[in-house]
Amino acid sequence: MRKAFTGLAGLLMLAVVAEFYFAAAGAAEPGLYRPHHVLGYVIFLLPLVMALVAALGGLPRRLIGLALLVVGLTSLQVVIAKAARALGDGGGLVFGLHAVSGLAIPLVAWLILRQARALPDPATAEPAAG
Repeated sequence: MRKAFTGLAGLLMLAVVAEFYFAAAGAAEPGLYRPHHVLGYVIFLLPLVMALVAALGGLPRRLIGLALLVVGLTSLQVVIAKAARALGDGGGLVFGLHAVSGLAIPLVAWLILRQARALPDPATAEPAAG
């Protein structure tokens, strides 16, 4: 399960980088916004799967918590976008929070990946004393 979780963490990191790329591309060319929107759902669902894999694999709770933090941050992104849209012309300043809060997601994704890669390999780990 450790390898599966680490692989999913790498996939999450790639998805987050692509999300920023498509956000910028969509700002320049509105027709390119759709991949940003779709990847948002992937970035919401993938950490849910990661939390399940971590729980089933007996991985540290901090990894489960960090994966669920990405889910929460992604949910916040949706709330900010919908609030900005509801405000109409005055929503631009609120929508700016979408970009600012979005900066937390790659930081957490990087923490997950770094911590997952640092997990000991059960095949080579020394047995517990006792």
